[in-house]
Amino acid sequence: MSRAPRVNMVAQIPDAILGAFALVPSSAALDHLVRYISTWSGTETCYQLVQYTLKLIAPVLIARARLQHRVGLRKDPSSNAAASVTKFADIVGDFRMLGRFCGLFPVLQWMISMERSPPPTRALLNIERLQGWSMLAYYPLEHLYYLRVHDVIPATLPSLTSIIRRSSSRMNLNATKLAMWSCRAWAVYVLLQFAHLMEDRQLLLTRERHLRKSKDASVEAKAELRRSWDTFWNEVIANTANLPLAIHWSLKNGIFTNELWPSFFALVNAIAAFRSGWRATALPVQRSSAESDLDNVGDLLVDEKQEI
Repeated sequence: MSRAPRVNMVAQIPDAILGAFALVPSSAALDHLVRYISTWSGTETCYQLVQYTLKLIAPVLIARARLQHRVGLRKDPSSNAAASVTKFADIVGDFRMLGRFCGLFPVLQWMISMERSPPPTRALLNIERLQGWSMLAYYPLEHLYYLRVHDVIPATLPSLTSIIRRSSSRMNLNATKLAMWSCRAWAVYVLLQFAHLMEDRQLLLTRERHLRKSKDASVEAKAELRRSWDTFWNEVIANTANLPLAIHWSLKNGIFTNELWPSFFALVNAIAAFRSGWRATALPVQRSSAESDLDNVGDLLVDEKQEI
């Protein structure tokens, strides 16, 4: 008997309160953002942007605290805000590494599809094959590093020979060495990507020459070539930013003494990756079916590389 009045009270709540979002207009940008972060690479890139933006904000907060301390505006030169920002950036980085436990599946899918639909040249095919194998080494090594640094697995495990021959030999899992070797495998991918970009450039130059010689080149074909060049240079920036990171994390003592530089290069890469992924998830412009298919091939190639 007492439940009926309560139901009536809920029903009498005005629509202006419960339905307040009816006044909010629909947003194409919000729809686009949801489409982008719904992809695995989109989520990874957004978290990368957050992580390294925070890592660059923290030194600014520390410098501000020290300056305020010098002029007598605060008693302590340390910054609690900087410590909190750094801690949250580390949490985001840890989450990103955990999320990459699923990263091997897109690589396997890419390598399988590559053999069925190979790139336009033999050189590109072999480059991408080598890149795929480097990622097959990178991900398991990084996973072992993550599990070891969190003490999920012990420092020693039975070796493969001990399992086959039933011996007592064991292998040591050094977290530092696992991290370095995983980054070395990634560095191989990054270096191969420069060779890939050189091949891409030759293909784009060939297309450009054909368009110049063609008397009936359409406006859409020229616009497509401009988009391809834009994608190419975006990839050049992203990979150039990756190179010093790959070298730095592949060496025991690294190449940078100031950790601001790795954060800066990682942020540049994240911005380039976000830009590429944003374009790849944009709604297609209504054009002919042949041109739409050509765009989809280019977008899928960009998305596959961001997945890696």
